[in-house]
Amino acid sequence: MTSPTRSMDEQKGPTEAPRFRSWSSLRFSRWRSSSLQRSSTPTTPSPKTDKRNDVTSTLFSLVNTHNEDYTADPDGLLDTNREAGGGGEAEEELQDQASTYFQKQLGSMLQPGINKFSLRMFGSHKGVAAEQERVKSFGVWIIHPYSDFRFYWDIVMLLLMMSNLVILPWGITFFEDQNTMPWITFNVLSDTLFLIDLVLNFRTGILGEDSNIILDPKEIRIQYLRTWFLVDFVSSIPVDYIFLIVDLENLLASSDVYRTARALRIVRFTKILSLLRLLRLSRLIRYIHQWEEIFHMTYDLASAVVRIVNLIGMMLLLCHWDGCLTFMVPMLQDFPPDCWVSKNNMVNNTWHIQYSYALFMAMSHMLCIGYGAHPPEGLSDVWLTMISMVVGATCYAMFLGHATNLVQSLDASHRQYQEKYKQVEQYMSFHKLPADVRQRIHDYYEQRFQGKMFDEDSILGELSDPLKEEIVSYNCRGLVANMPLFANTDPHFVTVILTKLRFEVFQPGDLIIREGTLGRKMYFIQHGAVTVIPRGSKEINLNDGAYFGEICLLTQGRRTATVKADTYCRLYSLSVDSFNEVLEEHPLMRRAFESVAVDRLGRVTRKQSNASTQ
Repeated sequence: MTSPTRSMDEQKGPTEAPRFRSWSSLRFSRWRSSSLQRSSTPTTPSPKTDKRNDVTSTLFSLVNTHNEDYTADPDGLLDTNREAGGGGEAEEELQDQASTYFQKQLGSMLQPGINKFSLRMFGSHKGVAAEQERVKSFGVWIIHPYSDFRFYWDIVMLLLMMSNLVILPWGITFFEDQNTMPWITFNVLSDTLFLIDLVLNFRTGILGEDSNIILDPKEIRIQYLRTWFLVDFVSSIPVDYIFLIVDLENLLASSDVYRTARALRIVRFTKILSLLRLLRLSRLIRYIHQWEEIFHMTYDLASAVVRIVNLIGMMLLLCHWDGCLTFMVPMLQDFPPDCWVSKNNMVNNTWHIQYSYALFMAMSHMLCIGYGAHPPEGLSDVWLTMISMVVGATCYAMFLGHATNLVQSLDASHRQYQEKYKQVEQYMSFHKLPADVRQRIHDYYEQRFQGKMFDEDSILGELSDPLKEEIVSYNCRGLVANMPLFANTDPHFVTVILTKLRFEVFQPGDLIIREGTLGRKMYFIQHGAVTVIPRGSKEINLNDGAYFGEICLLTQGRRTATVKADTYCRLYSLSVDSFNEVLEEHPLMRRAFESVAVDRLGRVTRKQSNASTQ
């Protein structure tokens, strides 16, 4: 009987199976077979036999286990393989964990982060979290426009676009050999990043018309294909290098003379094709506009400054392009004798001298201040000069328009005041008002509006009640600080009464209250001095922090005295309806006002009685 161990050893060879293990395996195998034969012989049952059978079965199980270990792994390779398998599983688990970690990190970079831009867009941390869940719900990787990845990627692309728009015309124009390693590296790197940006635009969410972020890949793709895809694609494809590679074989197979002439034409044509990269200007404009929206620069001073800086930068870029074009056109014509480069003997000069003179001529033409060192004679120079003048005049008009809008937007309230006062002047002229009345109207507008006009009711009406109360409390802080009535009063009462006040201005000599008229308002003095003139009694002077006119509001009677403004007075008035509405909510303050009114009436009555007795 041949054991399994022996057969496996024969397959593997004598060197792989030691004799010790083969012999021991054979011995246990024969012992097991003999035990099986003995156990299969029928015997009469007895206690000794049962006990022997139990021992036999126990030994048999032990021998079977031992024999299986040797026959299954005669060379002891099973444990090693198991250990190796366990190590492989551990490595796979670590790899899975690492990949999961990187996926989470990448996913978090593609989602909107917690910053002031996303908080302003979505309202709160909860809104940002909901937007993050919405990004995850699409199941495919989508770059959110407010994500950290897109923010840093846009910065890189913005710097790359600015460098391309400056370096490309300069390198194409003033350097004949464009096959150097730095130039090829710059072009290949730029083209690669722009192609990557082209792909990422298909996976970047866009801002919809209803201020919602569109994250559906199909809608993003359709909208991008309909708008800027063609321009971005043309500006990203290295057409000049493709043309050189395709035409290289034909160039090498030609004769020397034909090869030289053809090489010159190819170089000129590739220079023209390289100008297609300047279409990347559209991306620069879009990125700047997008960043203005992200940073919420719309109506403030920063927005106006950014617009002016953008316009100046655009004008300088056009001057740079025009200077390069001014030199490129004679270069493509092999510098004819009547061109400005040949007249100034600059054909073989260094590039910085050529660029300096070209930029000087371009700016002279664009600003319409001259023709440079020599007036244009050749047809190409004449057309270049005309184009430069048109571009310069357009830039000048745009600069004036933007500067005018900037000045107007910087002080819109003052401009609104000037427009309003022009209407007032026309009104006074139409009605032929006297000069002293006109002067008083002018002084009133100066004191009332102080050169700025706001629709305060509309502004405060659009705000929430807590914000409105805070603004009114701040605007009236001087009144509250100077008025003893508000010093030890319930803050809620002070806030409620301040929100119902109306600002008024009176000139010196104006009668604020006339004796005998119905009382419809009471007044609080913020700044100024007034004189209370009771009938038949001594005058009373009131100034900052005082109030008057509350007696008629409490008694619903007529005025008991006349109040005249001694100086320019800035007052706050409280109507009778607002007065009663506030005091209904605060009955204790009604008692305080009534006690003050009774005291004032008592003093006036006593003074009048004393005056009558005298």
